[in-house]
Amino acid sequence: MWLPADRREFREYGSAQVCSERVAAAAWEDCLRTVSFTVDKVVVKNAGRSSSYTATVSGAPFWNGVVDFGDPGPLLTALRAGDKVTGTVWRGDVTVLSKDGVRQNSSDKPRDEPQMTAAIGTFLGLLAALGIGLGAVRVARPGGYEPLTWRSYGKPLLITMVIVCAGVGLPAVWTGIPWPVVPLLSVLIVGTVAWQLYRYRLAGKGNRVAEPTFTELA
Repeated sequence: MWLPADRREFREYGSAQVCSERVAAAAWEDCLRTVSFTVDKVVVKNAGRSSSYTATVSGAPFWNGVVDFGDPGPLLTALRAGDKVTGTVWRGDVTVLSKDGVRQNSSDKPRDEPQMTAAIGTFLGLLAALGIGLGAVRVARPGGYEPLTWRSYGKPLLITMVIVCAGVGLPAVWTGIPWPVVPLLSVLIVGTVAWQLYRYRLAGKGNRVAEPTFTELA
């Protein structure tokens, strides 16, 4: 339901009408309203996964506060405290800020990026399958569930899932590959790795030979 909901929201945003100036503004409106803001604070922090790009705005009857962005440009890096900006508001969220003809979409603007949503959904599905599978093996074979243990099988497979889903999802977004390809390819790759890893661990278990014991003769 996640993916259809995101795509529906994107279509609804694209077809939204401009709010009538004759109607008083409300905190939540199913139309696009243009609002004037004053910039109070700008944060541009480049720190890898801990990066933060925000603008704190005020001066409107509603919607004041922190606006999040996915990257620092083209507008955010040029803003300073006290600047006057124009915002586009939809359903209670500031979706765009602009100043002097330069516009930047906020993180709240609906996007048509179903590939990454599909990649995240695929990862969560694979993660659930892994947990159920390992749990079922432990219940069915309490004393002999190797090599299907977390350390030798679950953890390497989890790392594989993260790498594969991100490695398939991101290029799909950049190149515009249809989103159904993402789960299909991700499941195929992870399934192949899971089978090969199982065979490898099973062979390693079978090749282990007990240490010989020696009895010292008096």
